[in-house]
Amino acid sequence: MTGRADQWEADVVLADGGTARLRPAVPDDQPGVQRLAARLQAAPEGLQLLADGSGFPSPRDEGRLMLVALVDDRVVAAARFDRVDGGDATIAFVVDDDEQGRGIGTTLLEHLAAVARERGIHRFVADVAPGNQQMLRVFLDAGFEVDQTYSGSTVRVAFSIEPTPSSLAAMAAREQVAEAHSMRRLLAPRSIAVVGAGRRSGTIGHEVFRNLLAGGFDGPVYPVHPTAKAVASVRAWPSVLSIPGHVDLAVVTVPAVAVPGVVEECAQKGVHGLVVISAGFAEEGGDRAEAERQLVDLARRHGMRLVGPNCMGVVNTNADVRMNATFAPFAPLPGRVAFLSQSGALGIELLGRAGALNLGVSTFVSVGNKADVSGNDLLLYWEEDEDTDVILLYLESFGNPRKFARIAREVSRRKPIVAVKSGRSAAGSRAASSHTAALASPDVAVDALFRQAGVIRVDTLEELFDAARILTHQPLPPGRRVAVVGNAGGPGILAADALDGAGLSVPVLSDATQEALRSFLPSGAAVRNPVDLIASATAEQFERAARVVLADPGVDALLVIFIPPLVTRAEDVARAVARASGDAGDKPVLACFLGHRRPPEELAEAPRRIPSFAYPEPAAKALGRVADYAEWRRRPAGEVPELPGIDLAGAADLVAAELERSGGESVWLDPDRAAGLCACFGIPVAPVVRVASADEAAAAAARLGGRVALKAASGALVHKTDVGAVRLDLDGPGPVRQAYEEMEEALGPAMGGAVVQQMAPPGMETIVGVTHDPAFGPLVLFGMGGVAAELVRDRALSILPLTDAAAHDLVRSLRSSPLLFGYRNLPVADTAALEDLLVRVGILADELPEVVELDCNPVLVGPSGAVAVDVKVRLAPVSGTGTPDVRRG
Repeated sequence: MTGRADQWEADVVLADGGTARLRPAVPDDQPGVQRLAARLQAAPEGLQLLADGSGFPSPRDEGRLMLVALVDDRVVAAARFDRVDGGDATIAFVVDDDEQGRGIGTTLLEHLAAVARERGIHRFVADVAPGNQQMLRVFLDAGFEVDQTYSGSTVRVAFSIEPTPSSLAAMAAREQVAEAHSMRRLLAPRSIAVVGAGRRSGTIGHEVFRNLLAGGFDGPVYPVHPTAKAVASVRAWPSVLSIPGHVDLAVVTVPAVAVPGVVEECAQKGVHGLVVISAGFAEEGGDRAEAERQLVDLARRHGMRLVGPNCMGVVNTNADVRMNATFAPFAPLPGRVAFLSQSGALGIELLGRAGALNLGVSTFVSVGNKADVSGNDLLLYWEEDEDTDVILLYLESFGNPRKFARIAREVSRRKPIVAVKSGRSAAGSRAASSHTAALASPDVAVDALFRQAGVIRVDTLEELFDAARILTHQPLPPGRRVAVVGNAGGPGILAADALDGAGLSVPVLSDATQEALRSFLPSGAAVRNPVDLIASATAEQFERAARVVLADPGVDALLVIFIPPLVTRAEDVARAVARASGDAGDKPVLACFLGHRRPPEELAEAPRRIPSFAYPEPAAKALGRVADYAEWRRRPAGEVPELPGIDLAGAADLVAAELERSGGESVWLDPDRAAGLCACFGIPVAPVVRVASADEAAAAAARLGGRVALKAASGALVHKTDVGAVRLDLDGPGPVRQAYEEMEEALGPAMGGAVVQQMAPPGMETIVGVTHDPAFGPLVLFGMGGVAAELVRDRALSILPLTDAAAHDLVRSLRSSPLLFGYRNLPVADTAALEDLLVRVGILADELPEVVELDCNPVLVGPSGAVAVDVKVRLAPVSGTGTPDVRRG
């Protein structure tokens, strides 16, 4: 692939949490590269190429490329490949002695391999001195399977650069370690400077400084003010550079215009991280977005990570850190919940609400404009953070949705993630020209991302905390069966309705359980489920009933409902339920003390704090979402299987030829070429024959035999049924000839000839398609198809990669999915064939970014197969967008 000189430029996080800039070498880099390679004058030819620069190959040169790594604008490493034969290339690189052990060599190799693969190179070859174990370790650490051949004074190393499970796992591990170190620099500093710490109470800088002191931060805190001698009775310093000790973290609260100068000083001081609370950047639009970009560029060039700007700060309640670097008017409650908020003002309110619910936080990060540090970085940190059990996110946007999905999918297997994503409105959605694009709204894409990544999506901030309270204090339910125990019939019925609406069941309790309940409850009690203890129930009866119900093997969770009567105190019942929950085992216990906004403190006496709700409906909804997550955790992760019958080279050639024929413009493929593209991926399409006249159409019908369809061949006619460009169920050559003549008369030159296609066997009409979202990239859509697809709008989306598990879920995710499984004596469809077709479409979308829309509508799914009847494909050129995530998916 040819591209711009900056196409492969990227800022990367290193193993120790610092950063480096990778980019193609330019002639001005030659002195730096020569300095690095000077000690290699007697080394093999490949490394000599680094020493003399060999003309510094242009990024447009298909056969060779040199990348350099820079720290503080200094070249600290260089690597290059040179094609030698077909798909082979020699590789050589060198890393500054002072930078060894930071992962720079491995990172350079990963990026160089990504460029080489784009250019048709499949294998790297390198000559390494036998004693150069560091170089050999770089290849092995990258996860490549290395072959070594000894030849005289060198070792020839050769390895395939195609992604493998081991290389992808190595990249994932390196990324996780690097990001965790990077975030630890921000969230567990040993010293902090507050730049802009004013003397006046009520100003942001002053309050941040006071909160750090009041929270007992375990390290020095330096107020920085240009004129003040002291702030809050602590000696102040006129600049970061004047501080005598080392500074790990700088919290910046000065006006926006002064921020770049502060960052320059922090770079000179060797500061590791920045929290820029100052507003006045991209959120104001215009040239302030460019100012923000320059700010991040400045920080990254000097190895600093940046939170913000336009944020409210960060918190870490760990006993060895105790950092409250926010201007919140209260101290956050310590706990096990990590929290990210994209809104600063909202973040303060959310911290306060969490405290009121006894939901303590481990760390809190207000990311503001997310100019640098994002949710992706923090998820990688929280995945390994021993202080964090649950992760809460308030998001307004995604920086890299596909990367978020990849990371969240891994994190969710270990720790639950609960998210509120604002911006559900479809306003601003682009006009769509295919069924697939019309059905793919932005919010449906968000749902698909969260569903596949195992993220618990909630609609409101209140629901965010509801789910978090269950996840923090209770085990995941082993199933969906819930028992309800209360002292009033009405709330029990409401709870049962709400649980059913949340996808849970309220089963009849076993005969043994009912008999045990009758043994100590009054005759008026109901014991089937919900269990109504009646209003006179004592705390002891609540406790015994809860223990009996929890012992029922047909119960997976318990909801206790209490309405305060005159005879029983709420605190006594709470204490009784807490005691009974000791027998719960792996079953979660929830409480509803009707009308109580604050949970009874006695519920905290349970072995696991019991979450309490004011009404049964939010308890049911939260438990339903937690049960969905538990079910997701129990399912296999899935993989993209190796499927037969896929011809990537043929598909790429077809796409390139069609785009060349269109002059590089977006183009809809004619039906026969669309079918040919599908054939390259083994996607079954009903056979089509291209014809240019009525006589040819009649002859094709005779060859195909049976009933056929006639369709206009022009790819420009997208909705053919609407303009009379489709005639179905034609029996024999005569009717086909007549239909062609009538269609030609009606459409004229726009018809573009026609295709004759055998009528497919009957089956359920579905739609399978691909569309590109500006933020999410390629999306695979599945829904009920036919001409009413947009009217019915029963569809689901999947982000890429589409695994076999995701295809399985897609087929079962529609309201009308039961129609595929024998509903009301309908034939059972071959869903295995449908899932295979979906995975193949996902591979097509992943491998061919030029396919910006694909519409298989309908895909007929019968008892013995699935076949696409009508296929529309739109191609568009792909422009370079910078270095991709080198790990696919």
